[in-house]
Amino acid sequence: MEAEKFKGPSIVLAYMPYYSDNDSSITVLKETKLAVDSGYWSLYRWNPALEKEGKEPFTLDSEKIKQELKDFLDRENILTQLTRSKPELSTTLTNSLESEVKSRQKSFAISAYEKLLGGLTGPPLLILFGSDNGNAEGLAKRLHKGAKARGVNSRCMSMDDYPIEDITSEKNIAFVVCTAGQGEFPQNAREFWKTISTTTELSFSETHYAVFGLGDSKYWPREEGIIYYNKPGKDLDARLEMLGGKRLLNLGLGDDQDADGYETGFQAWEPELWKALGVELLGTAVEEKKKTDDDMKIDSNFLRGTISEGLEDTSTGALCERDTKLTKFHGIYQQDDRDLRDERKAQGLEKAYSFMVRVRVPGGVSSPKQWLQMDEVADTLANGGLKLTTRQAFQLHGVLKRNLKSTIRGINKCLLDTLAACGDVNRNVMCSTTPSISEVHGQVHEFSKKLSAHLSPRTTAYHEIWLEDKIVAGNAVQDFEPLYGPTYLPRKFKVAIAVPPNNDVDVFAHDLGYIAIVDKTNKKLLGYNVTVGGGMGMTHNNKKTYPRLGELLGFCTPDQAIDVGEKIMLVQRDFGDRINRKHARLKYTIDDRSLEWFRNEVENRLGYNLESPREYTFESNADRYGWTKGFDNKWHFCIYIENGVVKDSPGAQIKTGLREIAKVHKGDFRLTPNQHLVLSNITQKDKSQIEELLKKYRLDNLQHTGIRLNSMSCVALPTCGLAMAESERYLPTLVSKLEIIINEVGLKQDAITIRMTGCPNGCARPYVAEIAFVGKALGTYNLYLGGGFYGQRLNKLYRENLKEDDILKELRPILERKRFP
Repeated sequence: MEAEKFKGPSIVLAYMPYYSDNDSSITVLKETKLAVDSGYWSLYRWNPALEKEGKEPFTLDSEKIKQELKDFLDRENILTQLTRSKPELSTTLTNSLESEVKSRQKSFAISAYEKLLGGLTGPPLLILFGSDNGNAEGLAKRLHKGAKARGVNSRCMSMDDYPIEDITSEKNIAFVVCTAGQGEFPQNAREFWKTISTTTELSFSETHYAVFGLGDSKYWPREEGIIYYNKPGKDLDARLEMLGGKRLLNLGLGDDQDADGYETGFQAWEPELWKALGVELLGTAVEEKKKTDDDMKIDSNFLRGTISEGLEDTSTGALCERDTKLTKFHGIYQQDDRDLRDERKAQGLEKAYSFMVRVRVPGGVSSPKQWLQMDEVADTLANGGLKLTTRQAFQLHGVLKRNLKSTIRGINKCLLDTLAACGDVNRNVMCSTTPSISEVHGQVHEFSKKLSAHLSPRTTAYHEIWLEDKIVAGNAVQDFEPLYGPTYLPRKFKVAIAVPPNNDVDVFAHDLGYIAIVDKTNKKLLGYNVTVGGGMGMTHNNKKTYPRLGELLGFCTPDQAIDVGEKIMLVQRDFGDRINRKHARLKYTIDDRSLEWFRNEVENRLGYNLESPREYTFESNADRYGWTKGFDNKWHFCIYIENGVVKDSPGAQIKTGLREIAKVHKGDFRLTPNQHLVLSNITQKDKSQIEELLKKYRLDNLQHTGIRLNSMSCVALPTCGLAMAESERYLPTLVSKLEIIINEVGLKQDAITIRMTGCPNGCARPYVAEIAFVGKALGTYNLYLGGGFYGQRLNKLYRENLKEDDILKELRPILERKRFP
């Protein structure tokens, strides 16, 4: 594609690594990324046309080679300085030299003092952990504190960070390891286990060890799946014994299914460890109160934290953990490329950190000017692509830390923002995109914008950090949050507005929903049925978590709607669970206390009672593709965008085509809740021009099966830290294989809703789909069936732990019965 854009002769030399002809496109993509990033096959670009623009014509894509070049130039600079009689030192270096020396002297002194104390204290203990989500690491650090309190000379680190060649010199080792995937070791323990499990040269005859494992006995519920339960802990314990190690105590196992989760097993195992070391009576650790998310919010000074300081730190591409939680309130998620984790760790590089930036678009409606600005920001400051989300927002991926401020300012330039696109606040307010009753859509969309503005945080931190060049020192400015207060909400809060007969927003899947009630005679908006308590998120095999559909609370008039939304959110603010975040959504508040209690609490705050719900009818939650004509004789065209990914690819220049359309389009760009795009409000005069551009860039191609047109996925791998399996990169491939069956049984044109997520949190609203795949581990999914076609019914778990062949085998007879009932 780059070569095609160059005006003149162009040459492309491509490296396509693969193991066999049967490798999937995802495998080839991963290997290509590794080859480029590691420098095994460097990606160079030379574009002489850039010289005319004053830009560097030669570019290199390889972090390893870039670092090697930097190191080489640094060495050359040092040698050059040494040959000069008066070396030219930068003022920054000169000014910081004295403080740097003092800092190092202090560090060396502390280290020497600790070593001295270590020689005077109790038995040595090395604590090694393998942790993916932080639980095992947290327990290891608790052991470290407990050891220090008992006079034990302890050290604590991840298994892969320990020099394996020194392992047999350790007298006592405690391992804490969690279970990943199908009984696999976590990311930061795999190299350690690879060495331990294959070596025949290490002897642990002089080493005493103890192992505590974390797992979930019900995660793989089939009888044969029990072998995966705490497999890393069991395998490590057995292997160390085989290599001559002596157990300090028996293997400890923490089970997520216990009353207190893994804590139940750990509370029984830890005292036995101290007893085995002979220090059970020497003291106890004073446990610091664990900082809650509410503590973090309070300490943050209304979402400031140390974000500004972290942005200035050029030694890393990441922010500190606390600030990564705060940046979510600013619409920013810290991520890393998981395809490159192992390779970069082997090279001694930090993770390939970048940030996802989510842009609020109330009601999903943006202007051509805003589209062009987002297109430019994506090209210059992100990875070049735009993502249309399942909640009618824009997402930018691959934004580097040094580009975050420029990105936010670029977004702000077109009067969009990212504040409250994530975090424990009201998120982007959704609204039906192209309702059949077009007369009220303008009024309903205007309501979505006003509600979004009303429920937005009032902190000035966003403007201060991202849009200004100076930070207000100290407490000179005191923020005030009239709705949220300093602790904001217990968890995220989602709002959607539907206009029957279309339920494209899946109104029952959200914390708060509005269903527009329209007078059938004069087409006037009468008001809204209000729904509460919906939510998709859950945890695999944790019955205390579950998806839930919203329930009808009552009816309100248009002038009451914002007040009703506010009071519903405030009840959740005051009564939502602030201890257990997995139990903190509105759905659990209602289930714990009852819908009647919730209605009374809301009405007490309103000062009036809600009316009884009015009649309505939903017919579909799908998008209506192609051309439709509105009541005002203006045209709308819904474009199919697979999984909301707006980027150019060979034979499909989606991003370029939409950019060209935005240059001439005089109407709106409407992001649909199903990740597609509507070109809206096109006059009859301008319709032919838009038709020509759609045809030129093949954006008018709607010749897809019903199952593909109604498919949807979340992003998942490689950037989402929660993903357990592929989703966006894999669903198109799976749909292609399902289409073979669909064509055979005569269901090519049938609109079947199919959704996929890489984890059970439900970003693509899988639990209301007719067919859904929820990631369990790499290449493994739970299959859900039976959701309602217009989002009115939850589906049910049908089969667990299916690979691709199993999925096709299970669905074939079901699809055949649908065709021939």
